[in-house]
Amino acid sequence: MLTNSIETHEIFDRKSVKLHRDRAVKDLNRYDFLLCEIARMLGDRLSDIRRNFPLVLDVGCHTGQIANLLGDSAKIETILQCDLSEQMVRQTDGLRITADEEFLPIGNGLLDLVISCLSLHWVNDLPGVLIQIRRALREDGLFLGALFGGETLKELRQSLIAAESQIVGGAGPRVSPFADIQDGGELLQRAGFSLPVVDTDLLTVSYESPLKLMHDLRGMGEQMSTHTRQKTFTRRDILFRAAEIYQSDFGDADGRVPATFEVITLTAWAPSTNQPQPLIRGSGQISLADVLNTK
Repeated sequence: MLTNSIETHEIFDRKSVKLHRDRAVKDLNRYDFLLCEIARMLGDRLSDIRRNFPLVLDVGCHTGQIANLLGDSAKIETILQCDLSEQMVRQTDGLRITADEEFLPIGNGLLDLVISCLSLHWVNDLPGVLIQIRRALREDGLFLGALFGGETLKELRQSLIAAESQIVGGAGPRVSPFADIQDGGELLQRAGFSLPVVDTDLLTVSYESPLKLMHDLRGMGEQMSTHTRQKTFTRRDILFRAAEIYQSDFGDADGRVPATFEVITLTAWAPSTNQPQPLIRGSGQISLADVLNTK
């Protein structure tokens, strides 16, 4: 892509995403509770599916949360893990490669399952990534992915905007944009998947203070990584004012504050002739007008 078109066509600075993950890897086990919880949720969904998945790809594996959860599953024989950050990949065991989610080095029709836990909200070309995943799957292969949605960190976003507006008279982007659940099904269909299902869960995490939340986001490697982000540290007066607003507007009687995380789960299958198929248009034998008793 031409340099002068980056800001027009790319939202996220992938070098920054990688740098944040590289920095977070050392102590990620102290901050990966959300990764572990969402991995458990994905594992629960997988347990409801009555079939085996011999070869699995974990896209955006972090330090191996999915593999640690599913490694002993009788449904799975081999898990290949990949992540943008080589430092993250080095913390995993088994088969592993360093790979950008936007350029998956996987041949067509090789995988039985592609799973992704809280990684795809950082890609610029989500439709393109989904197309690559669909092509890498065998017929009737499964894609199961979780990413952050638009309600994520809404309290922090509101507080930062209010604080910056009060102090400097305007506000820039402080929390990364996230996907919208309404777009999920359309994106899966555009990528060529069958039987798409999209749903959302709202998780509320209680923190002792807004500053502890910001600290934990850095520990998870989930800092702002857009091209339009402020390239210098946020002023201390803005941070402390945002913390005051956050505490005042959202804090409870015990002084703790909530942080909302919306998790969008995408489930879809690579097309196969043995899947349920819609009837040919006009082949119905019962008139809808008769059912509704209308003309």
